[in-house]
Amino acid sequence: MIIVTGGAGFIGSNLIHTLNAQGHSDILLVDDLTNGHKMHNIADLTIADYMDKRDFLASLANANFLPHVSAVFHQGACSATTEWNGQYVMENNYAYSKQVFHWCQQRKTPFIYASSASVYGMGKQGFCVDRACEKPINMYAYSKFQFDQYVRQHLPQSSSQIVGLRYFNVYGPREQHKGSMSSTAYHFNTQLQQSGQVKLFAGCDGYVDGQQERDFVYVNDVVAINLWFLEHPHCSGIFNVGTGQAQTFNAMAQAVIDWHGRGEITYIPFPEQLRGAYQSYTQADLSTLRAVGCHHEFLDVKAGVKDYLDRLNHHA
Repeated sequence: MIIVTGGAGFIGSNLIHTLNAQGHSDILLVDDLTNGHKMHNIADLTIADYMDKRDFLASLANANFLPHVSAVFHQGACSATTEWNGQYVMENNYAYSKQVFHWCQQRKTPFIYASSASVYGMGKQGFCVDRACEKPINMYAYSKFQFDQYVRQHLPQSSSQIVGLRYFNVYGPREQHKGSMSSTAYHFNTQLQQSGQVKLFAGCDGYVDGQQERDFVYVNDVVAINLWFLEHPHCSGIFNVGTGQAQTFNAMAQAVIDWHGRGEITYIPFPEQLRGAYQSYTQADLSTLRAVGCHHEFLDVKAGVKDYLDRLNHHA
């Protein structure tokens, strides 16, 4: 059996979708369906069982719980970067992750988990997997950073594979339930359909309008990296998952406009509350990923957005 926590979420549901396509159906999906709209992400998936995240955590104390687990993909977390209840975030993202981690270590089960590029904060020291580059600026980022730190302490004595994947700006199918936290590709598509316009922030931090840059990575590529590590159980560590090539918000907006064959870009004032707390540039350093032999080729924005909108607007 394979366990996927956060399996009804954005990346988790895409991961299960691909596992199904590869012939895997003995899957335990763990999530919190308080937001029942997430069921649309999993209605077409084949799984062996579903468990609420609280029941799953309680079951880990049972020595006889699921004796034959081949891997755990730990994708579940509070992913809202605007959540400032630190106790809640640390309970869900840090303490919960530690318990799943130790359960896997006790059973010598591969543990592949979602970290985040948000650990790099404003990115002033770069985006290498290195402590010198890490300075989180919100609670979500701190919880991910602190769990990475915890993992680093245990890696030298690990009994089985441990992989932390620092996702950059992921976009793609099955993200609609995230609301304001959905990707710019999703929001730009909606804006264009509703008004014929795509709205971008005006320039800031020395960048002209719409020229802020992010490492936008398609969710199918993120899934591919997760599964690459499943197939290479001797590889452990913490790795960036991005294209390695920053692209502008203008490029993302233009890719959406090109797909529709209509629309225009408009710029709105940069929000005052985000000044000094906004990543104007991110770009994954892929050196550690390449060093372990993973040479996956990532889609650029133009190709990724085309595939995404083909799916998104077809289903709509």
